Amino acid sequence: MGKRQINVRVDQDEYDVIAERAAAAGMDVSEYARQVLADEGNDLRHRFLGAAEHFAQEWGPYFAERFGHPAPEVTDETRGRAA
Repeated sequence: MGKRQINVRVDQDEYDVIAERAAAAGMDVSEYARQVLADEGNDLRHRFLGAAEHFAQEWGPYFAERFGHPAPEVTDETRGRAA
């Protein structure tokens, strides 16, 4: 199958955000855009994210009750040790 090209115009502010995210992912803007578009078209990924959202809504309160809430922030007093 041959390659196709998609051209998308974005405002400078949007481009800057995309460029920052690309750099953080260790990609150039074109690679990052290609990956974002591929991820968006991935039905399996969307099903997984939907299932994860359902799990979090359905079982989140039980999970928090059983395993607790996020750990408190580290202070100078605790220096990373359990309080």
